Amino acid sequence: MRKAHRLAATGDLTPQKKALALLLALPVLTLSILLFSALGPGRPFVSTSRTVPSAGYIRPPKLAYLISASRGEGRQVKRLLQAVYHPWNYYLLQLDLAVSPEERGDLLDYVESEPTFIKFGNVRVVGEADAVTPKGPTVVSSTLHAVAILLREARDWNWFINLGAADYPLMPQDDLLHIFSYLPRDLNFIEHASNIGWKEHQRARPIIVDPQLYGSQKANVFWVKDKRSMPSSFKLFVGTALVYAIFDLPLTRGSSGSREFFLADSSSWVALTRSFLEFCILGWDNLPRTLLMYYTNFLFSSEGYFHTVICNSMDFQNTTINHDLRFAVWDNPPQQNPLNLHLEHFSLMADSGAPFARTFVENSPVLDQIDLKLLKRSRDRLAAGGWCLGSSTSGKDPCAVYGKPFIIRPTERSARLEQLLLKLLDAESFRSRQCK
Repeated sequence: MRKAHRLAATGDLTPQKKALALLLALPVLTLSILLFSALGPGRPFVSTSRTVPSAGYIRPPKLAYLISASRGEGRQVKRLLQAVYHPWNYYLLQLDLAVSPEERGDLLDYVESEPTFIKFGNVRVVGEADAVTPKGPTVVSSTLHAVAILLREARDWNWFINLGAADYPLMPQDDLLHIFSYLPRDLNFIEHASNIGWKEHQRARPIIVDPQLYGSQKANVFWVKDKRSMPSSFKLFVGTALVYAIFDLPLTRGSSGSREFFLADSSSWVALTRSFLEFCILGWDNLPRTLLMYYTNFLFSSEGYFHTVICNSMDFQNTTINHDLRFAVWDNPPQQNPLNLHLEHFSLMADSGAPFARTFVENSPVLDQIDLKLLKRSRDRLAAGGWCLGSSTSGKDPCAVYGKPFIIRPTERSARLEQLLLKLLDAESFRSRQCK
């Protein structure tokens, strides 16, 4: 018979075991201290779940957003936050170490002075900045840092969605929350494929070192002379699956030429469940930690870490939807980043059914078109939803008066997302595109 577990008294331990116990405890203590300092000054997240919907009303899921930015992107982050805001969700803003104190201070002042944010207490700025190199593992480290904060501070969210300053929503949050209310809460939206092609020799075999792991100054990754073999104890997955569609579009805004494009989704952007991310942080087997160590020396590790973890886990590999809910236009052949979106892409974006699109340059006219036609949002105001009870006549802000945060009033745009999800969940193709 298996004996019951008991705590070992200090007197039961030899000096060697005492030292080992202290060594094992140090990472836990250090993580706790780092998370405490990372939150910085300010209020913790306030849960809106205490406001319970009436009987017969479907409780919408909660979304936890991470909005990441670097130097010079503060104004874009503010606009993105206003466009994607909903009092039912959580928002964590993460500015990396390259952001100036003035830019960080401006964004923090806005978050702490916006009356709606104060009322609902669901917007935070990470207090301690992380050093981030886009090509290195610090992107994954920074994302896991944010996830750990959200897991500790906001206990009732269902999906985690990461956005960058160059992203923008294509529909109101009411539409997204409405459609997600009818989805199983264990589905993970992550674009993935095991046929990594050229990335084997340009990503997997090279060994890189990211100086941001041990230094405070901005520096690029550097390559080690030796190469490594492909892993045999797990299978690599990366976000390289493309949705092939060809359109004749202008070469540049205002030009009369045309070219061939591929519609594709960015590989580092995800919508992941709380349960999967708890596995990544707390891992009841060693897979997430093993892969985190492996991807420390992997170029653009954010393109493969979560993909490889989820597809090598027996508990989660059947929960994937091979899409990341983003609209993007790529050149042919695709480059490292998608093309910037302009007014000529508006109809394609609006018809795609994707709730988000990328990438946009700051103050692009197409953003004004999205605000006007798709979000019904006035400049420098929060996007309206069912929670807004005020009048919009005479230029008034309808969200100056607000009601219950769980009140959802979807628009006709929600039907586009429904059609996209029905296609992704089609019985003939859904399972065949999971972790293959």
